Amino acid sequence: MSTICFSFPQDARLGGKLAAAIGAEHQLLDIHEFPDGETLVKLHADCAKRRVILVCGGHRPNVSALPAYFAAHAARSMGAATVGLVAPYLAYMRQDTQFHDGEAVSALTYARFLSSTFDWLVTVDPHLHRMKSLDSMFSIPASCVSSMPAVADWIRANVSDPVLVGPDRESTQWAEAVARRLGCPWTILEKTRLGDRDVSVRLSDPEVLRGRTPVIVDDIASSGRTLVETIRALRGLGSAPVTCAVVHALFAADAESAIREAGAARLVSTNTVAHVTNEIDVVPLLVEPVQGLMRATN
Repeated sequence: MSTICFSFPQDARLGGKLAAAIGAEHQLLDIHEFPDGETLVKLHADCAKRRVILVCGGHRPNVSALPAYFAAHAARSMGAATVGLVAPYLAYMRQDTQFHDGEAVSALTYARFLSSTFDWLVTVDPHLHRMKSLDSMFSIPASCVSSMPAVADWIRANVSDPVLVGPDRESTQWAEAVARRLGCPWTILEKTRLGDRDVSVRLSDPEVLRGRTPVIVDDIASSGRTLVETIRALRGLGSAPVTCAVVHALFAADAESAIREAGAARLVSTNTVAHVTNEIDVVPLLVEPVQGLMRATN
């Protein structure tokens, strides 16, 4: 059974590399937006009796969710054997509980939406906090890929004497994982969030920075304020120039420029979200789980 991989236009590079790596045909989704904001999706390839993969970065979910839904149903109407989703960045995972009365728990609702649309899902480093696994959220087979091996390889090749720094307790899992691979020290800052764009951080043991290059590792850079305050805190302690390695480069508004202006000597990201800072390739890490779920759902 042959496989065809359809990518959203913004995910064309990652989708093309993934298709080549698994021996699949690659096509771009044809997405047309009408003046009233409605969307028409076209698949310009035969899907009959084929495994279909949709690559959707997911970093603009309010724009991409319905077209992804339309594309999946179009593939099924054409006779697709299975339809899977590769969502390198899985949106809506941060709102995983009701913090205030009346709030939607979007992580669970979005998971149900995707489960009703696709046969399987592969994602990279989802922002799981209170939810311990994807299996507790999705009713379809779902695989979570860690980008930390690729992040560690990049740091090993580009940074001398690193010390891994997590900007908050949630980042412990990433900072510790990379540090263990590199055999270097790591530390976590204490963060207090005062608002969507207002945070403060502090480091309890500044001695860990002595003689080493700080590398901040975090899963998501959206507003960038956490990274900005972390860089300022490290530089205020007299650290060496700081490198920032981000998994999902969302970079809303002026986030990238704010991070650089705060003193980041180098800012890199994985290619889960297409951005000029992409230097870390996660495609080799996606191949095995994608192939495994395709086999399992035949």
